[in-house]
Amino acid sequence: MRLLWRNALWIAAAALCFSQVRAEPVKAQHLTVDLISDAASVAKGNEFRLGLHFVLDAGWHVYWQNAGDSGQPPEVKWHVPAGLKVGALQFPVPRRLPLGPLMDYGYEGQVLFPVKATYTGSDSTLSLTGDVRWLVCRESCIPGKATLSLTLPIGTAGANPTTSTLFAEADAALPKMLPPGATVAIAAIQKDFVITLHDGRREEVAEFFPFDAEQIANAAPQKVKPFADGVRVTIPKSDTLQKVPTEFHGLLKLSSGSYEFQSPVTMAAPAAEDEAGHGVARKLLISLGLAFIGGILLNLMPCVFPVLFLKGLALVSSSGEERKHLRGHGLVYALGILVSFWTIVAVLLVLRAGGSHLGWGFQFQSPGFIAAMAALLFFLGLSLAGQFELGLSLTSAGGNLAQHEGYVGSFFTGVLATVVATPCTGPFMGAAIGYAFAQPAYVTLGIFTALALGLALPYLLLTLHPAWTSLLPKPGAWMEYLKVATAVPIFATVIWLVWLFTLVAGTNALISLLACFVLLAMAGWVLGRWPAKTAGSVAALVMAVAGLALPVTAARRTHVEAKSTEETHGDWQPYSPAAFAAATSAGKPVFVDFTAQWCLSCQVNERVALTRADVKAAFAREGVVLFKADWTTQDPEITSALAVLGRSGVPVYALYAPNQTQARLLPEVLTPGIVLSALADLKQTTTAEKEGSR
Repeated sequence: MRLLWRNALWIAAAALCFSQVRAEPVKAQHLTVDLISDAASVAKGNEFRLGLHFVLDAGWHVYWQNAGDSGQPPEVKWHVPAGLKVGALQFPVPRRLPLGPLMDYGYEGQVLFPVKATYTGSDSTLSLTGDVRWLVCRESCIPGKATLSLTLPIGTAGANPTTSTLFAEADAALPKMLPPGATVAIAAIQKDFVITLHDGRREEVAEFFPFDAEQIANAAPQKVKPFADGVRVTIPKSDTLQKVPTEFHGLLKLSSGSYEFQSPVTMAAPAAEDEAGHGVARKLLISLGLAFIGGILLNLMPCVFPVLFLKGLALVSSSGEERKHLRGHGLVYALGILVSFWTIVAVLLVLRAGGSHLGWGFQFQSPGFIAAMAALLFFLGLSLAGQFELGLSLTSAGGNLAQHEGYVGSFFTGVLATVVATPCTGPFMGAAIGYAFAQPAYVTLGIFTALALGLALPYLLLTLHPAWTSLLPKPGAWMEYLKVATAVPIFATVIWLVWLFTLVAGTNALISLLACFVLLAMAGWVLGRWPAKTAGSVAALVMAVAGLALPVTAARRTHVEAKSTEETHGDWQPYSPAAFAAATSAGKPVFVDFTAQWCLSCQVNERVALTRADVKAAFAREGVVLFKADWTTQDPEITSALAVLGRSGVPVYALYAPNQTQARLLPEVLTPGIVLSALADLKQTTTAEKEGSR
């Protein structure tokens, strides 16, 4: 597929682009290209150099000889006189250029590709031409071609002062061979390649570039571990790699220089395999623990509070029941949470297998789902306020099945706790969820099971130890007043959902949701006027279904552009891969706030930390470019950016130092001190880099 794609681009180039024969630079779409020489005159038999010099528009790039996940490097076909020998293009050390979920290898700004040449002919002047083809890309790619010409006098060798600086910079950017005594070893272990360099110095920064395509996962983070006399880089293998190569031809880009090498690939020794296995197991256990703790802390999130308050009220009213009944309620409630989490994860895994990019909390990007949640909680709030008797469960079994109704209610309360908890990625959850979706399905399911058990634990412990219920007040008339008071946080949650529905579906669809509430109120009146009557129940059901159909239908007909692509937020600009790439290529520090309107943790963090005057002043003082990646509605580019960071939910806060592609991830719960400390570290890093470059 990759070769077919490349060939198609070259065919398209013949039809779309122009060709010129001229001695001056050629201006094409988004770049200028020129054929230059380091020699003002050429001596017979002496080596000199030619060069293809590209000057690119901001944000656009051309490619290294291995383009990465997509693209094509520049090519040239020479037309030379007899006696002129021209070598191959030499490629400077590239940069990693993230583009959505892909990773390209190439150059931005300007780049010179040197070519060695020698002339032994008899002419008095040397004239040559080169047919050059390239691919220049940003979000889209444009093929181009031009014919460049150059004429040089033959005589005494003389340097060209106008190009000497360009060739000197190109020489410095070319990779070097390994210095004497330095060694590189490559081992293949499980799903990774491990590259170990010993060059006699501690290397803190390292990036690996393969000369051959489809060997490594280009977009995956490269794990760097420095040691006293070198560095070790661990890189995931490509998903399309069928067989481990016998030899690696690669380039290591280091802070002290860049080295090209060819080295055989060895299978890891048993000890190394065991170490890797222990590392995987340790990471899995840590992720399970983080998910479990994150689930417990979800009980403290504002999204979950109304549901847990209902369960606490139900527990008070049933505190006189037998132990087995209380334990039964706790276990069924936990089962409701588990089944809900398993269902959501199953949907995500199926969609992931089909190529969709969805993350944790994705259901709150659907206006139909938000409308259904708002209607459900509004109807429940009417019951709690006393309009009709539905009980504390979310469903009614009716008749004499009161006990069965209670268990069904506990189950569906667990379901409700899950769906209102998932909009926010609580503390400790971000890393666990991101790790989970990068693993096989059974690992993903295990981590989300730990998350579900954490969410269910507090109520489950209370039901498994009935003696603790003695600390709760005795049932009495006060419970009726408390039940009515419980409707207040329920209706407050409905207000939040109405606001969220407006953000996602638009103000025109709001009238349909309000009409739904009117029909639900009428249905509640019917149930209160004719309780336990079949005709009344049927009539109420018809009105409820008709009411819910209104906002769901309206939301499907309404198309609203995501606000993140239209609005700026003060000093913050909307995130896009192009704007992000332009900021990082300009050598500026970057901070990305991955957020969503439906994520209450995100909103709290913004008000507590990110919008404080001292934090804003620190951002401005350090010259940080601020991006807001608003994930309120489905955005594949933001989802892909989260995946690159190993995350699949919000909030996520990524801080990039100048000229660095690896982000520093801040905690999911922010304080001003955390942000200011990270900015202080950023300043120290930037200062050290400037001093080291002198």
